[in-house]
Amino acid sequence: MYNNSLLEILLDSLEIIAKITGGYATLTDKYGYRIKTIDSAGNVKVELEGSYYDSAAEAYLKKKAISGVSSIEDGAQAWCIPINDYVLCSSNIEIVKNNNRLKESLIQSLPFISRVAGGEAVVFDSEGVRIATVSSKGEIKEDYLGKASKDAKEAMEKQRPIIGGSNYVSGASAVRIPITKEFGFGFNNEDTTIASQILINEVKKHQTAKYSLDDIIGESASLVKAKNIVKITGKSSSSVLIFGETGTGKELFAQSVHNLSDRSSKPFVAINCAAIPPNLMESNFFGYEGGAFTGARKDGSPGVFEQANGGTIFLDEISEMDLDLQSKILRVLQEREVKRLGSNKVIPLDIRVVSATNKDLEEMARSGKFRQDLFYRLNVVDINLPALREIRSDIRLIVKNAIYQMNRSFGKFVEDIDEEALSYMTSYHWPGNVRELINCIERIFNVIGSNRIITKEFLPNKLLDNQITVGEQGDLSTMLAKYEKRIIENSLKDNNGVKAKVARQLNISNTTLWRRMKELEIDN
Repeated sequence: MYNNSLLEILLDSLEIIAKITGGYATLTDKYGYRIKTIDSAGNVKVELEGSYYDSAAEAYLKKKAISGVSSIEDGAQAWCIPINDYVLCSSNIEIVKNNNRLKESLIQSLPFISRVAGGEAVVFDSEGVRIATVSSKGEIKEDYLGKASKDAKEAMEKQRPIIGGSNYVSGASAVRIPITKEFGFGFNNEDTTIASQILINEVKKHQTAKYSLDDIIGESASLVKAKNIVKITGKSSSSVLIFGETGTGKELFAQSVHNLSDRSSKPFVAINCAAIPPNLMESNFFGYEGGAFTGARKDGSPGVFEQANGGTIFLDEISEMDLDLQSKILRVLQEREVKRLGSNKVIPLDIRVVSATNKDLEEMARSGKFRQDLFYRLNVVDINLPALREIRSDIRLIVKNAIYQMNRSFGKFVEDIDEEALSYMTSYHWPGNVRELINCIERIFNVIGSNRIITKEFLPNKLLDNQITVGEQGDLSTMLAKYEKRIIENSLKDNNGVKAKVARQLNISNTTLWRRMKELEIDN
């Protein structure tokens, strides 16, 4: 007979144990035959009474607690503890059953999830290995089964969602979510991203001027003034000359001029005067007939003036054009007509000319390095773009806009930049202007991983080495000397070591510059 007092205690404990473990709680005799079994809801499993439980018999024979797999449900765990003439057992059968049902329901839902997400939907195990994969078309992708994902494994290990970029499609996003400790699911928008990229590329084929004033970020007075000039003169056909250092956005302004004009539906043709070899200048500008020169195409080719007819031609780095070509360009602009090389046929032109330079074109005209008559022909409307160091108040806006744009292209979720990192950016001299700043943000996106805030640790060394803080050693005069030395060194870099330009930029005489360089021990 059973020890009644102990038996009653053990039987009473079954319901509590079953609820805590989320499965079955069982009491057997010393031979392993079930006396009573209760599930987590408190229901007695009458059908199991008297049945043999081998793990319980083993535990009694070994006189120690044992654990192992359940004999009722695959994947479930069980333990058995001998207590006098009885064995108390428990398992997580119901949790495993529920998890298995949840996993199967999730697998059945993958076709719907993949269609909504616009990409793959997957279920993976605790190691991040795919156990089910469905495409956005609802097709089961068996060739991907068994493949592991590093991000999926990380999500399972950390037991939190991992949101980031796709491993296979640039610009696509992927989400990996742990459901239990045993499995999770994920999805991406790869197919939608690919379709969008194809559409964008198709649009680009027919839209050569894609930027407008809305793409030019900043609220500083000098930038607003430049944008207002574009708005006021946009409808005009007068020539525009844009002045600005490299990287200040001269082509963005040129495209904005075109898109605000009545020519916006017509061609916008840009040509970099510094990028064309001298021997190809004329053929590129004016076009040629077949056989006009050795190597010419048999059917000839239109030049950029002809290609831009009816629209806008953008002559970038106009200062790099030699004097002989300048005289020919002047004639085209005066006569509003062009003749291909090797042809006497006159082609009438209806174009607006927008030019840009990073040089002092007026000074070049005075010194005979650029034709004055061409300068006046080009410089009807002048737009002066500020260097980024002159509009430091706009850096925050530019950075925030760049974060928004790059989140989309990188598939990341960066939220902001902290004040310390921003202070390093605003104190840097940015010789490459906005283009360099955007390049810096792109570099940060390549190293930031899954972090949501841009902090000092992600900045390039050139920004960190640039800042002088109050905490540096030395009195005020020493700190000012350090700062002055750094300003002159940065200006020398910006102007390729040309000291006359440095003196003009810093608004000091050449003699003062030489003296301060010597006093501050700046290498010539």
